[in-house]
Amino acid sequence: MKHVPSKVSVIVPVYNVEKYLSKCLDSLISQSHENLEILVINDGSTDHSEEIIRDYAQKYPDRIKAFQKENGGLSDARNFGVDRATGDYIGFVDSDDYVSPAMFEEMAVLAEKHAAEMVICNVLKVDERGNILQKLIQVPEMPEKIDLESNFSVFSDISYFACNKLFKKSLFIEKRFKKNVHFEDIQLIPRLLLDCTTIAQTQNFHYQYLERTDSISRTHTEKGLDILKAVEEVEEYFKTTKYSDKVVELKNFQIFEGVYSFLAYLAFVKNDEIFYKMCEKLEFFMSKREIKLKNLLQFNRFGKNYLLSLSLKKSLFYLLFFAGQKKLIRKFI
Repeated sequence: MKHVPSKVSVIVPVYNVEKYLSKCLDSLISQSHENLEILVINDGSTDHSEEIIRDYAQKYPDRIKAFQKENGGLSDARNFGVDRATGDYIGFVDSDDYVSPAMFEEMAVLAEKHAAEMVICNVLKVDERGNILQKLIQVPEMPEKIDLESNFSVFSDISYFACNKLFKKSLFIEKRFKKNVHFEDIQLIPRLLLDCTTIAQTQNFHYQYLERTDSISRTHTEKGLDILKAVEEVEEYFKTTKYSDKVVELKNFQIFEGVYSFLAYLAFVKNDEIFYKMCEKLEFFMSKREIKLKNLLQFNRFGKNYLLSLSLKKSLFYLLFFAGQKKLIRKFI
């Protein structure tokens, strides 16, 4: 009897992306995975996105399920899709990005082969012409099948994008993306990982993340404080899980997501008043968790010293902050 592959539901939230949407949907229509449903959720777009969605839904009725809703933001649109997904596994693709033809086939095969609740692939950061800007390797030097109990360093090492992962649908039984916040991925995806026993990974670069010219110049504001709130929510959940005794990895998660990721955002905050206010919040976050200078300087990611792995400019920015030289930082950036 022919093996029927697991059904995969891919959720695509859409908001005013008429320029990029066709490329995204074309990459999903051409997926080699046979048992695939594509849920395209128009989150109140005011451009021509709806016409594009309707056109694709008419051309590919067996693959595309189109939905329209009032604007509620990315989390709300993703949750809307999760509520309607009928697959065994769920994936998320942002509507200005695109994926390789074999992405969901390979990831579904890995999920089945290893009984993995989550599968991760590598990411290419690309510009609008398709030029590769950066290769984001997600889980270097790890086996295809990862037992979390014995490889728990993964918890503090990986990047918590939603879009380069395939999730077992059961992970979402009592969980959804938090609405009306920034950095919803950091708030939810680590908690989904903590519900896993086994994850799998491929070294293939299946996901192409588009760095749009209009997003590079976007304003960085106090919304960055949502990173610290997201980390706090993960900490609370961590205490309730079977991994609650793994305090070293929790501390490393706090350092990577709560300090380094936060500082990477802070570097682009233009307003002095907001910048210094956010610095104070970060210092309070660090002192409450007893994160010392030594912890920051010795922090390893994937077995390598993190600071030494960065560009000179980034390392200097972090070191100036650690040395309390905030005024120098403002000149530096």
